[in-house]
Amino acid sequence: MDWTFSIGWMIIGLIIVAVSGAAVVNYQKISDHMLSGISSYDRVKFWGIIGVGLGLAIMMNLHTLILTALVNIVFKH
Repeated sequence: MDWTFSIGWMIIGLIIVAVSGAAVVNYQKISDHMLSGISSYDRVKFWGIIGVGLGLAIMMNLHTLILTALVNIVFKH
């Protein structure tokens, strides 16, 4: 497995981090307007933080390494 930098994936990762970060910052408004209010505050923050983590992994182009390792584990030859 070899790691290579990609400017395209970095931009996509930055977009994902920005959107997820905005969801974490505005979790109360999102939850009040789109979901069931106070009972879903933690859920919105949780998925926002997961999105930030995934965005960072994509931005560093680590998602290809992770997916390759996962496929190799599942489909051993």
